[in-house]
Parts: sequence; C-alpha cells; structure tokens
Amino acid sequence: MGISFIIFLVIGFFIFLSSFFTVKQQTAVIIERFGKFLSIRHSGLQLKIPIIDRIAGRVNLKIQQLDVIIETKTKDNVFVKLKVSVQFMVVKETVYDAFYKLEFPHDQITSYVFDVVRAEVPKLKLDDVFERKDDIAIAVKRELNEAMTTYGYTIINTLVTDIDPDIQVKNAMNRINAADREKTVAEFEAEASRIRIVAKAKAEAESKRLQGQGIADQRREIARGLVESVDVLNKVGINSQEASALIVVTQHYDTLQAIGAETNSNLILLPNSPQAGSEMLNNMVASFSASNQVGEMMKKANRKQQNIAIKKPDPIEPDLEEDKED
Repeated sequence: MGISFIIFLVIGFFIFLSSFFTVKQQTAVIIERFGKFLSIRHSGLQLKIPIIDRIAGRVNLKIQQLDVIIETKTKDNVFVKLKVSVQFMVVKETVYDAFYKLEFPHDQITSYVFDVVRAEVPKLKLDDVFERKDDIAIAVKRELNEAMTTYGYTIINTLVTDIDPDIQVKNAMNRINAADREKTVAEFEAEASRIRIVAKAKAEAESKRLQGQGIADQRREIARGLVESVDVLNKVGINSQEASALIVVTQHYDTLQAIGAETNSNLILLPNSPQAGSEMLNNMVASFSASNQVGEMMKKANRKQQNIAIKKPDPIEPDLEEDKED
C-alpha cells in the first residue's frame, strides 16, 4: 500500500506540473480542448487542465524574413536571377487566422513572389530592371499584402536585394562600362592637353612680344648712339657720309673681334679679307654720292615740272577775250 501511494503521488505531482507552462516573449500559444480551439495564451506563466487541454502550436510574433531567388527573362531576352527579401509578421489580433488558415506560410509567400516577379520583369529591359527594382519591390509588396492579410500575415517590406544576369551579359556590361570610362578619360586627357597647348602658345606669344620689344629698344638705342656719334664727328669737321662710313667700318671690325673671341663659333663672315674694310668704305661713299646725285636730279626734275605748270596759260582766258571782242 505504501508503494502504490507513493507511485500515485509521483504521478499526481507530474500531472500537476504539466498543468503549468510558460510562453516566451513575442510568442503566442494555441490551446485546444479535445481537439477544439480553446484560447490563445501570450507571454508569461500559463495554466491548462492536464490531459484535457493541450498546446496545439506556437506562433512566432517577431518580424521574419524570407529570401526568394527567382530566375526570369527580361523584355530583351536576357535571363536574370533576382533575390527578393520579404519581411513579414503575425500580429496578436490575427494569430487564429495565421495558425488555422495557412499551414505553410513560406511556401505561400514564395508562390506569390514568383508570380509577381515573373509578371513584372518581362515588361522591362535589363537596364530598366536595375533602375526600377524599387518598382518591382513595391508591386510584390502590394500583391502580398492583398493575399496574405486574409491569412493573418502583415507584409512589412519587400526588397530586391540582388540582380544577377547571365555571366556573358555581365561581362558585356562590364566591357561597355569600361569603354565608357576610357572614353571619359580620353576626353579629360584631350582637354588637359588642349589647355597645356594653349598655355604654351600664350607663353610663347608673350615671350616673342617681349623679345621683339627688347630688340626694338636695342635698335632704338643703337640708332640714338649712332646719331650722337655722327654729331660728335660733325663737330670735328667730318661730314655725315664720312662719319657713317667710319661707324660702319668700326662695327665691321668689332664684329670680327667678337667672332674671334668665341672658341666654339661656327659663324663665317664674308667678305673677310684685309681689304674688306676699305672696299666697304669705298662702296658706301660711292653709294652715298650716287644717292645724292639721284636726289639732286629728282629735285631738278620736280622744279622743272612746277615751272612748266606755272607758265602754262589758262584755257579759259582766250574764250573770255573773244567774248570781249564780240
């Protein structure tokens, strides 16, 4: 009798313990009595009648994510794989529908995602699929919300997280992008080269301008020095022609001296004979004399033409005299 009583107490103790159960946070427990729905229990310590009541199932109330990979074809006949992430949850008010109306929610959501994606993507070209992936995600979310609300599920968000075209198409797109970037680089390099050429041309132009200005100033100073030299020579009784010839000969010998001072010079001055100076002087004197003679002849010719023009009678005066006689 003692052993039976102990066994009875132990069995009773375990039955008593089975009356209590705990429910985790963000979880709902379905209680059935003899196979019929009884109640929904939420987080905390809960009580049920042993043997009569049982836990039919647990429903997760957290936000869940389901990743669906779909292979479909675009409008320009390119096969592409899309990865669509669906975030969904069950709210407390719809636990009964989520548990009893739908047995495999993941399969149901996957079917709707396939249906929507394969209806939207074939309307778009491959480039448009990349640009309008948000539109695809919105279409999936709209369709899922309409379908899954009936079963107690709420769609939080849908995201197209990956678009993977065929490897050959991907390589072609990479080549196109590379060529486009090379074109951009070439344009920038050409623009930089143009800027360098323009800057160099401007610098050369400025250099030539300054060089020309320097040469002009140099020649102006040389001319001023020659004028002063001629004035000094005129004061000591040397006329302008002789002074000019003397200056030219002096410059000739100065040039010879400068050429001789350069050890690596390749310049050859012709003529370079000892008589070159005297010949140059004689030629200059003869040139000056000839130019003076030509100038005097031109002056005489001009004066003669002026005198003839003065002596020529006016053609109007004879007519006036004839009118007077009449």
